[in-house]
Amino acid sequence: MTRAEELPDIASAKEFYEKYEPKEILGVGVSSTVRRCINRNTRQEYAVKIIDIIGNDDILAEDLVNVTHNEINILRRVSSRAHIIELVDVFETSTFFFLIFEILRKGELFDYLTEVVKFSERQTRTTMRDLLEAVLFLHDNKIIHRDLKPENILLNDDLKLHLSDFGFAIELDDGEYLKELCGTPGYMSPEMLKCTVDPRHPGYRHEVDMWACGVVMYTLLAGVPPFWHRRQIIMFRRIMEGQYSFPSPDWDDISDSSKDLIQRFLTVSPTERITAEEALRHPFFDQVDQESRYYSKAFNAKRKFRVAILTVIATSRIVRQYHNPRTVRCSVAAKDPYSVKLLRRLIDASAFGIYGHWVKKAADQNRIMLFENCTRMEQLQQAKFETEYNSSPEQSPTQDDEDFDTRLRRVSTSLSFENASYAQDIRLH
Repeated sequence: MTRAEELPDIASAKEFYEKYEPKEILGVGVSSTVRRCINRNTRQEYAVKIIDIIGNDDILAEDLVNVTHNEINILRRVSSRAHIIELVDVFETSTFFFLIFEILRKGELFDYLTEVVKFSERQTRTTMRDLLEAVLFLHDNKIIHRDLKPENILLNDDLKLHLSDFGFAIELDDGEYLKELCGTPGYMSPEMLKCTVDPRHPGYRHEVDMWACGVVMYTLLAGVPPFWHRRQIIMFRRIMEGQYSFPSPDWDDISDSSKDLIQRFLTVSPTERITAEEALRHPFFDQVDQESRYYSKAFNAKRKFRVAILTVIATSRIVRQYHNPRTVRCSVAAKDPYSVKLLRRLIDASAFGIYGHWVKKAADQNRIMLFENCTRMEQLQQAKFETEYNSSPEQSPTQDDEDFDTRLRRVSTSLSFENASYAQDIRLH
């Protein structure tokens, strides 16, 4: 058992133990552990995040204390809002922080996504509406989250969304710009990366959260993030240039309104990017409103009878197809099996098992690598192609290009998950 997993001494955390009874571990981070706990008076269940301060050196411990105080202050301002996790209680000692949260049993949206592979448009509408309402509330209160991703979105028993992990959140004054590099690489916005490699860049504001919303929405619908590449520097290039696509056949059945909203989220220019308020008025969400208005209509016997007839016809077709399934030619299945809708989910499930794609996380796993879905042979072929392309004498890079690539490579190295910085690791994932 690591130090982070050990329970603090009762003498050093007397107030916490008098009020709460800690139970089993729910999750473990670098400097913190989340446990289920029970209020001794009400017997109500909660989740306690226990943050170890003295397990780090003096400089890192001081940073951890400052980050935790910032997270507590922001949570106290916003936790009463729907779709944001509720901070119930806080205890602070010289060695530990105890943050008591409402318990959300379904866990992370990421883990739920690993089970269902990807969301339908209807599920995505509900999830994105809740997320955007939470983001809109934050932005209206001049708060930027800066680390929006499925791992930081928790679900309750009814699959209702709760935004969590405000370790990187910050309050921003009017006209103020930030240049600090923080968050998760795959969800970082172009302007955040550019201001890191370009000293003349003015910085970024709340638009970085909207970019992350676009990455989350794309991931929900496709099952994979839009910019992922096994080489992080290439992924950064893709992000800064906005290079992504809606490949067939994965996106053939997705509506144009969904794609349009994603494109508005993933606009490279932050001044042209859609805001949370504008996104909630997008036609993508109108279909939900149409459904609710349909059920609010007055009773109509003719319409009810028509629906009943169509239901009988649909049921008959389903039964007939079940007993007499449509034949699939072997030539079609052999040439392009993924084009056959009946085979797609089976192929996806098999591919995940082969590539280790959708798997439960472990303490030492690189979560971004879970999205990698090419075999070793394909990786070698791609690496060979990139080597030949980079050695091509067609165009020699300028000094500015070389300087830019050097700075970008330095950023990529500093953000590599094999040598993760303390700022990324202090929060519980």
